[in-house]
Amino acid sequence: MKLVNETLGELDKRVALPAYDRKALSHGIVHVGLGNFHRAHQAVYLDDLFGRGLDHDWALTGAGVRAPDARMRDALRSQDCLSTVIELSASSTSPRIVGSMIDYVEVDETNGPLIAKMTDPATRIVSLTVTEGGYYVDPTTETFDPTHPDIVADGATPEAPRTVFGAIVAALRARKDAGTPPFTVMSCDNIPGNGDVTRDAVTGTARLSDPALADWIGANVAFPNSMVDRITPATGDRERALAAEYGLDDPVPVTCEPFRQWVLEDNFPQGRPRLEEVGVTFTDKVHEYERMKIRILNGGHAIIAYSGALLGCELADQAMAHPLVHAFFRKVEETEVLPHVHPVPEFTPAAYLELIDERFSNPAVKDTIRRLCLDGSNRQPKFIVPSILDGLKAGTSVEGLALESALWCRYCAGQFEDGSTIEPNDPNWSRLTELSDAAKSRPGAWLEQRTVYGDLAKNETFAALFADWLDRLWTNGTQDTLETYLKA
Repeated sequence: MKLVNETLGELDKRVALPAYDRKALSHGIVHVGLGNFHRAHQAVYLDDLFGRGLDHDWALTGAGVRAPDARMRDALRSQDCLSTVIELSASSTSPRIVGSMIDYVEVDETNGPLIAKMTDPATRIVSLTVTEGGYYVDPTTETFDPTHPDIVADGATPEAPRTVFGAIVAALRARKDAGTPPFTVMSCDNIPGNGDVTRDAVTGTARLSDPALADWIGANVAFPNSMVDRITPATGDRERALAAEYGLDDPVPVTCEPFRQWVLEDNFPQGRPRLEEVGVTFTDKVHEYERMKIRILNGGHAIIAYSGALLGCELADQAMAHPLVHAFFRKVEETEVLPHVHPVPEFTPAAYLELIDERFSNPAVKDTIRRLCLDGSNRQPKFIVPSILDGLKAGTSVEGLALESALWCRYCAGQFEDGSTIEPNDPNWSRLTELSDAAKSRPGAWLEQRTVYGDLAKNETFAALFADWLDRLWTNGTQDTLETYLKA
């Protein structure tokens, strides 16, 4: 059955429906980046809140700034912006229809419709999920890069921006000129200090065309930091077939684990929905939650991803069931990651690791190893390298993290150990395969990626460990190399 408002009452009774009148909702939030994570996370929290009869003036309007976003717009608009979200545990499957989004602005190369919607006084929050690599950060300086061609173009033609940050600047300029208070900009991406990073991107973009506006944004616009968490696989034939089992004709259903978490700084001058009523934590200690999650969970994904891929695992739970991958994951986390993570009110680092172990092992989610291997060039500097730097600074072991780096390098060679092809899986894949080949004879070629490793190539301790592990991987293979590490 086609998923639209008129058919909700006719759906399979096992499917939970919005517990509110969608006609009573009104716009309050523009969200840019309508991927699976957002629809299984922020949209679900708001759906829960609306179901309690609260804050119906905070409904979502979706938006995108890239041409492919038009496909998602077409899919969601054709079903009245409803989303199928299916929570998967080892013992149960729980489908629901999420109705917290009420519109999706037209995707246009000048971003005019997006700017107009953000200029609307009813827009009090603009939120973002534009991926870890979407903030134009120079990893060598860990600061915003105003020399990126996209940003330079926005500085030259601020009236027709091509990036979300240029569009935000244009909307804030219009609101300032009209005397309308600025909206809050809320990042929901897995980036350390995501609010601060977003502020740098917005003010840095504005400074290229209007330095006075950049100063005004810095002084008047709120950019709360946050930590977000929910494992959400990509949608494919399996997910569409699962939705169809409940009679749902939805081309873009979302599957996810039952667990979810959202930690936010309470910095919303124009108001916010009462998300604390549905489990969101508001705190001034977001960075501690963020550090724990990024180091243990996101870093843990990288640890199991490349080792699992090279040993033939296709799914995350298969990797966790592989004795070598699981033991590798536990040893690196316990000896090289946890010592540099601080506790938060809900969890000690050790308790959080046990939770992550359980979540990664969920056999129902079917999160692919290929997804976890994706975009290492943007993820490694955020999820792995900080733990390496902390270990070197403290004089503690980084053996396992050096091996993880060598496994990533080996994966990027583009061939599995049986000679079959690893399809491109990174925006910089061609460059990575070249560097991986060069690293066979000169391991430093890989570590000289300053955008990933900074100055780590100059660290003799780490460089020697990396070179030794990489040589072992090429000489003896992944299984023998992991066994060697685990015996030490």
